[in-house]
Amino acid sequence: MSEVTFAKSFLAALDSRPQKLSADHVEDPKNYPARPPYILPKMPRAMSKAVKLAPGQERSVTVHIKSLRNPPLDIRLSSQPLNTSILDLKTAVSSETSIPTDKIKVLHKKKPVSDSKVLKDLLGDAETSAEFSVMVIGGAAAAVPAGSKAEENEPASVAQGVSGEAVLETDAFWTDLRGFLLQRIRDEKITEELFGKFLSSWESSR
Repeated sequence: MSEVTFAKSFLAALDSRPQKLSADHVEDPKNYPARPPYILPKMPRAMSKAVKLAPGQERSVTVHIKSLRNPPLDIRLSSQPLNTSILDLKTAVSSETSIPTDKIKVLHKKKPVSDSKVLKDLLGDAETSAEFSVMVIGGAAAAVPAGSKAEENEPASVAQGVSGEAVLETDAFWTDLRGFLLQRIRDEKITEELFGKFLSSWESSR
């Protein structure tokens, strides 16, 4: 049986069945089943109205910067304007921790933020505080201790007091030498023999 023959026989079988609804049937709306009204869900936060502020009264934000990894950081920056950039925050962290800005990566809601972003781009209209995470590339080793450069430029300090051959004239030197030999050799007889050789050699060379 070809497809055309099957289609004709199928349509003929349908035509033989009684029609339940006429082609021009119209349902009475009063017979529709009752349905509850559909109510839109409430917004989690009410829409804020635009408020015009006078110059100098712009909203400020308190920024909290944390780092749970090494090195641990907990920095709070208050009264930050909305046009404060992420680069400004990195500079503030660098000034307090001596970590280079190129080693600092700022994250907001666990996502990295570019330096060109400002607080206004990341916060809502009514938010007055922001929390950022900091990831330091290289860990604690990236921190440069304050004053380390100055210490590198300072000349090594010279020991003060008796020095040179004058030290050999003091009893404290020979007492320390005997104690050092005894500590290393751990034999009083050998220590006294070796100490005597040192002392006699020094006295004969004077």
